[in-house]
Amino acid sequence: MLLFVQCTDKKNTIYLGAAGPLTGDQAKMGNDILNGVTLAVEEWNARGGVLGKKIEIIQGDDRHDPKEAVIVANRLVNKGAVGVIGHFNSSCTIPASSVYHDHKVPMITPAATNPKVTLQGFNNIFRVCGTDDQQGKVEAEFVVNVLKKKRVAILHDKTTYGQGLADYFKDNLKGRAEVVAYEAITQGDKDFTPVLTKVREKKPEVVMFGGIYTEGGLLAKQMKQLGMNANFISGDGVIDQEFIHIGGVSTEGAFLSFGPLGPSGEMAVPMTAVTDFIRNYRARFGDVGPYSIYSYDAANIIMKAISVSSSTDGEILSKTIQSMTFEGALGRIRFSPNGDVLEAPYIMWVVKGGKFIPFK
Repeated sequence: MLLFVQCTDKKNTIYLGAAGPLTGDQAKMGNDILNGVTLAVEEWNARGGVLGKKIEIIQGDDRHDPKEAVIVANRLVNKGAVGVIGHFNSSCTIPASSVYHDHKVPMITPAATNPKVTLQGFNNIFRVCGTDDQQGKVEAEFVVNVLKKKRVAILHDKTTYGQGLADYFKDNLKGRAEVVAYEAITQGDKDFTPVLTKVREKKPEVVMFGGIYTEGGLLAKQMKQLGMNANFISGDGVIDQEFIHIGGVSTEGAFLSFGPLGPSGEMAVPMTAVTDFIRNYRARFGDVGPYSIYSYDAANIIMKAISVSSSTDGEILSKTIQSMTFEGALGRIRFSPNGDVLEAPYIMWVVKGGKFIPFK
């Protein structure tokens, strides 16, 4: 599905693409990202736009389907998007990035964390979040050194993101904890009691899940229903209020890896640059999503690059983005030669009282 903000004179308009799952079971994440882009665009337009032109958003709904993501990517570039913020899922971002590379359109993902996204040799693909090898290591260190657990079960949803995170976590456990079970589930399923019953027999002290909040919430709930008292651990794809909504009280005590700015705007450390963003976002859209601020900064980076370079040419924009030091809501952002953000710290968060708080 492709939507337009409105139709105007193309000569006086600069188009930005915003892509992600805007409908379906992951629509919460996709619309959080779209809202961040929208806020950035509205702020630029209120100041007169870029190069004297108004900015408009072309929305692309990939429904977290890799094939649909390629269709969306082609539509965005064919409709004249000079830059794209997206996609959410790594499994969508990787194939879509080939389309953007072929058309020399810069793409900045606010949320796709699989390392392969920026290891393809594409000079126009960037990422403002961290990577799964980083958070997989943080989670493993947490299990071994903080929780001091020895028996670990690992579940994943068979996606590029979910299995990738699970595997990086597993690799970092080697020699320090025993992986007593390694199982896959399927996105969209609702009943995980068969696989959890199998896992329960292995008596794990920790259950790590690589996947998204929909399945994560159900897993946490069904673990408790089966009498499993193992610690539940997951990553950035699960740290959303929907996880708590789906899993209810069963999510209490769950540990999740994420950046220093929490999924609803909570700050693990003082971040003065974040304050204005949170106030303005809440006034416009309500609750802040986990990746809203990442998409806000990504959109601002592209528009700043247009302003600095006085161009909408894709190759010029990509070189400008690569060379820029950007002061964003998340702080200073600079990119490595392969397009990764140079600073992306991960910490552990815990669910307490129905809220995510930084673990200390």
